[in-house]
Amino acid sequence: MAEETIETSTAHWYVIQCKGSESFRAAEHLANQGYKVFHPVLDVKRKRQGKLTTVTEPLFPYYLFIRLDQVVSNWRPIRSTRGVLRLLTFGNTPISVPDALVDTLRAQPHRQEGSHSYFTAGEKVTITDGPFKDLEAIFTRCKGEERAIVLLNVLQRPQHVELPVESLEKR
Repeated sequence: MAEETIETSTAHWYVIQCKGSESFRAAEHLANQGYKVFHPVLDVKRKRQGKLTTVTEPLFPYYLFIRLDQVVSNWRPIRSTRGVLRLLTFGNTPISVPDALVDTLRAQPHRQEGSHSYFTAGEKVTITDGPFKDLEAIFTRCKGEERAIVLLNVLQRPQHVELPVESLEKR
């Protein structure tokens, strides 16, 4: 079992490339083996079966960070861990990532919903429900979790209208 509880001055962050859509599995299995793993994720809104739902996705699909010491750490089990494709290397030397980069990523509120919305400002949308059904609008911004402000052409004038997010669809 790889024991990574001792933090030494020779420990560095490295990048693991994961198999397709298996970064969560790789992070879990590496953590279960005692490795210190950082897998930045964010919550994004996706339309599934006509409804807007929040799903957790990796910030860097196919990649995660692992803290290893070149002297103390047991590197051998990493390659055979479920979900892991390989440790990124330059030639035969693993590529370390600066601690400052990982610290910056850890300090960011990636799990919070905000700018990572299903719609982006200025995007054309179609209204799928309500009195404005089948009209085209321009998404302006979110108002809370379930409401959106869109720019709609009403009576030959652009008007800001507040609608439920689930009644919008990308064009």
